[in-house]
Amino acid sequence: MAGAQEDCGPATLAPQAGSTGARVHDYAAVFEACAKDGDTRLATRRMSVDGEKLLLTVDPQTLKTSLERVACWRCAPTTAEEQAETRFMQAVRPPADPDRPPALVNAGLIHGKGAGAFITGDLCPSHKPLDRAFIEEVAAQGPGTPLTLAVSGAWIAHHKEDFAWLQEKARSGALDITWADHSYSHPYVVGLKDAQNYLLRPGVDLDREIFETEKILIAHGETPSVFFRFPGLVADAALLEKLKERHLVALGADSWLALGPPPKAGSIVLVHPNGNEPGGLAIFSRLLKSGRMPKPFRGIEEAP
Repeated sequence: MAGAQEDCGPATLAPQAGSTGARVHDYAAVFEACAKDGDTRLATRRMSVDGEKLLLTVDPQTLKTSLERVACWRCAPTTAEEQAETRFMQAVRPPADPDRPPALVNAGLIHGKGAGAFITGDLCPSHKPLDRAFIEEVAAQGPGTPLTLAVSGAWIAHHKEDFAWLQEKARSGALDITWADHSYSHPYVVGLKDAQNYLLRPGVDLDREIFETEKILIAHGETPSVFFRFPGLVADAALLEKLKERHLVALGADSWLALGPPPKAGSIVLVHPNGNEPGGLAIFSRLLKSGRMPKPFRGIEEAP
């Protein structure tokens, strides 16, 4: 255990200018049950950052993640079967829905229980700047408004100023941002069928796509969530199983505003504030101003 009690709170990494995932070393997927002073967590990653050994952990009931110091916790390997009754594992491996046929598109969590809506924005690689007006529109709903941003590592690498601006929105309390993984490179070839596109492209390394985005988030002082959104919402059964093996929750959407039905109570709403989908943002703004966007906005950890 760490020598000083005050050293055993969640690890907070200071952002460093020009950070890359190379700041994070010995990154490895694990699945461990951890305990400290009556608190319990599940560790899904181990790593070393700036010479300190850390764990990426998830609260098995709230689904909130945190970076913790290895020295402060007692951990032992565990299994999906041993953790099957936790809310976390039920989110990672939900029971089969007999009313939902297998589909190539939009696998995973697409709707939450209760009132309001879960607002999610995808930040795929783009040459265009962040649509800050959308972010401000969400923040205007009140301090600490929840917003999930599914971010690709390549977007962070090429939009450092926009990413730092988002971080300041979170640090100031204007927004409560959950960082979902959206792969690193977001592979896509125009004109290819879904079954040969996105992460289903031959040669795509899913672990690299997952871990490199997690590492660059951590290197910038942020904590990855347990949510992963497939590029294009496209995945087959094999890809989905690999994601579950990495203890991530597949995040879909039942209201992709630019393409699909309008939101209803419990909808997971999808827009793209990366500059590539202004139509969806315009629809969001109209629904918000007309009172047709379900409220309150809720944190995505409440959805499963």
